[in-house]
Amino acid sequence: MALYASTIWIPVLLLLFLLLIVKRKKEDRKQNKQLPPGPPKLPILGNLHQLGELLHQSYWKLSKKYGPVMLLQLGNIPNVVISSAEAAREVLKVNDLACCSRPQLAGAGRLSYNYLDVGLTPYGDHWRNMKKLIVLQLFSLKRVQSFRSLREEEVELFISSISNSAASETPINLTEKLFSLTANITVRMSFGFDYRGTNFDRDRFHEVVHDGEAVAGSFSKSELFPYFGWVFDWITSHHARTERVFHELDTFFEYAINDHLKPGRNKEKDDVIDVLLRIKEEQAETGMAKFTNDNIKGVLLNLFLAGVDTSAITVNWAMAELSRNPSVMKKAQDEVRNVVGKKGRITEGDLDQLEYLKMVIKETFRLHPAAPLLLPRETISHFKINGYDIYPKTLIQVNAWAIGRDPKYWKDPEQFFPERFADSDIDFKGQNFEFLPFGAGRRICPGIHMATITVEIVLANLLYCFDWKLPDGMKREDIDMEEQPGISLTVSKKTPLNLLPVEHF
Repeated sequence: MALYASTIWIPVLLLLFLLLIVKRKKEDRKQNKQLPPGPPKLPILGNLHQLGELLHQSYWKLSKKYGPVMLLQLGNIPNVVISSAEAAREVLKVNDLACCSRPQLAGAGRLSYNYLDVGLTPYGDHWRNMKKLIVLQLFSLKRVQSFRSLREEEVELFISSISNSAASETPINLTEKLFSLTANITVRMSFGFDYRGTNFDRDRFHEVVHDGEAVAGSFSKSELFPYFGWVFDWITSHHARTERVFHELDTFFEYAINDHLKPGRNKEKDDVIDVLLRIKEEQAETGMAKFTNDNIKGVLLNLFLAGVDTSAITVNWAMAELSRNPSVMKKAQDEVRNVVGKKGRITEGDLDQLEYLKMVIKETFRLHPAAPLLLPRETISHFKINGYDIYPKTLIQVNAWAIGRDPKYWKDPEQFFPERFADSDIDFKGQNFEFLPFGAGRRICPGIHMATITVEIVLANLLYCFDWKLPDGMKREDIDMEEQPGISLTVSKKTPLNLLPVEHF
């Protein structure tokens, strides 16, 4: 009995010895970690107290002291901020596979039907399959061109509405009109009907888009502070807000899908829902049946959040910069008017001839990327950047806004100077890491062509059809170029852009 009692301790002692070795190795690894530099952090809060409402600007200021690869602690979440082209290349190209996932945020998961979308879903088989489907079926050049007549019809209505204001010599809120235009292009392209004929009024539609962006792009307090954050979420009704936004979007998507399923539905061309329903039907016929209505809604969410606001934001910034730089505006207007002549409107067939207009748009993307921090990534394995260890489950944010204003890559970076792109191969398709308005690598925005052609056709017609004046008593120096603070995937101009259109022809 005594012998048995003594031998039973042998495996226990061995186990304790092994645990001691494991603990020692973990401590050694921790001591050998070369983490990126960052500002001192507070217990619990980490570095949250050092961040303002415009995150990209806060990150930029801190990076001047702590460098282009900087570690910040957001409550419980380690966050590495990338602020140089060289470091961006390491993340988005060299180590793309190691950090191409997305953080699984409660709000993003709810809105995307538990990650059945493309843009917000973590890396894996589902994402690979969905991206392939989306790129081939929705964002191919052929598909984008199939919506040409739709875009041109909406631009025609847009220009006509501005002409009415020009006739009465009334300044217009161009910001508001641009949102209405891009919203209707996106909704008609995706859902096949005019959102102005739905239960959403314009103001509410704008609210839903911004609420959706805020929910999808923000952390709950529970995610930042796992042990007690739920109390703040409960006090601020965070989850109730998420559910309200989800149900409002879901009702809209469900209405659109059911409308497409009505027998004898009249349609001229396929829209996005037609394409997605056909994929669902084809998979059901082959016995795969993996594509459901929730998958369709997840894709619609991406189009809804990424397509409505971003193009409007870009054209709005472009017109603000042109209004502050009249010589640049005149040069752009001269180009579109000389190339096209007096045929009345710019069509998409004219756009390839407008080289200076494309430079203006590139310069707008450089100074005012609609998503200045792109979409956040999350690492899935260990790798190194500039000799620093980056571990799994680390948030990665690339500050495209800061890189686009870095004097290391851009002469006089704060100046709006489209000619910097003349005789330059720099483009925004993910190969030039000093210029990343759409990101790069596996997670590059798949809708680049759709977005740029929308921006080009809208801006070209604004410059072709009208001369633009500031309201009485206003000087170009008075145009407010501040950014709208808040938590959102996109950043817009803080104050609306009010201009007086003067019909040119």
